[in-house]
Amino acid sequence: MTLKEILKKNLNVPNVLSLIRLLLVPVYLILFVRGQKTAALVVFAAACFTDLLDGRIARKYNLITDLGKLLDPVADKVMILTAMFSMTIGNDAIPAVIPWAAVLVVLAKELLMIAGGALLLKHGIVVYSSMVGKVAHCLFIAGLLLSYFHEDFVRLCPGWFMTPDLIVIWLAVVCTLCALCFYVWKNVRQAKELGVKVDMNYSWQYGA
Repeated sequence: MTLKEILKKNLNVPNVLSLIRLLLVPVYLILFVRGQKTAALVVFAAACFTDLLDGRIARKYNLITDLGKLLDPVADKVMILTAMFSMTIGNDAIPAVIPWAAVLVVLAKELLMIAGGALLLKHGIVVYSSMVGKVAHCLFIAGLLLSYFHEDFVRLCPGWFMTPDLIVIWLAVVCTLCALCFYVWKNVRQAKELGVKVDMNYSWQYGA
């Protein structure tokens, strides 16, 4: 397939939006490192908006492509993890808000999903997102946007055991762990139905 044919097949609005979201990540990082809080928030919000649009457009106008299936989730994960790491580390102008425990849970889940998904794909089992996973993703976006107003919440919610932004983040963490359990249960069951066995060393092989 020539480059022209590849572009013709995959160059559509949803894929362009996913690519824009991916390209906004380094822009966000530069603004964050420079301590430009408002600008970083605007860029992150714009990236989230492209996330909202691309899927809807792809489904509504039947513009789903193989490239989009890869690009969209990669852009989502890079965007969320970058924002979480930045709001965990912080800087002189933007305080650290997100606890490391939340970031490590999400990172571990994504690594397990990548490893497990690649392993299952060898046996023709495709891992699809679940509603719980989508809810977790939306909660992470909401929590990260709210985290930019953490200091305001501290002032407005005295005596609270946790500020609203962190409550949303931890709800997202709980949902992402539930999504992981669902992925494991669903795909192990599907693997068994297809005759794929899992030994204690996590190696997969077809049953006799």
